[in-house]
Amino acid sequence: MAREIVLDTETTGLDAASGHRVIEIACVELHDLLPTGRTFHRYIDPEREIDPDAQRVHGISNGFLAGKPRFADTEVAAEFLAFIDDAVLVAHNAAFDRSFIDNELRLAGLAWPPADRWVDTLALAQKRFPGMYNSLDALCKRFKISLAEREKHGALVDARLLAGVYLELRGGREAALDLGGTSGRVLEIAAARVAYGPRPRPLPSRLSDEERAAHRAFVTVELKLDAVWREFEM
Repeated sequence: MAREIVLDTETTGLDAASGHRVIEIACVELHDLLPTGRTFHRYIDPEREIDPDAQRVHGISNGFLAGKPRFADTEVAAEFLAFIDDAVLVAHNAAFDRSFIDNELRLAGLAWPPADRWVDTLALAQKRFPGMYNSLDALCKRFKISLAEREKHGALVDARLLAGVYLELRGGREAALDLGGTSGRVLEIAAARVAYGPRPRPLPSRLSDEERAAHRAFVTVELKLDAVWREFEM
């Protein structure tokens, strides 16, 4: 399984083609379908006003973004490209995020990832749950992923939630138990899931005295004195 980046953006509006811009971008790194703990997160000066409807969704104001770097600045564009490198990019309704990312990189004079590097979790969800409501919130509730952190839309919170949804869409917890060709980290997690401690109150034996005597006689007569069963007398 290749390295993957789960990505989310917040924007000034709904349409990059009409001049709307990215104001927040966040990425969560996955390896073998497990979060590595590495993230990329930036707030960005969009160099334009935020639409009121968009601000009601994400709660980010023009005043908050004053003094933040522009997308074209090194700490955003160059560091974003270095972080994603050649990984597969995972987004919910990926066409939306892709249009904004491609536009920002184009405005910065940089190359953008080709379309075949993007995975759309909305398309995956629609294939698995046809005819159902497949927003990120709906999928989190369906997969019992906590939304406690999500008061408003935020790129980093949403990217983390989407990473959990993506794991479930790709097979959920069973994926970590697919031991063929998996990494040591996956094996470690799989082992942790099945490593139970000793039972505090051992279960009593269900053998009767008659059964014990019959077994002992069988071992003595049939398997003789050197029988390994004698080491495990019950």
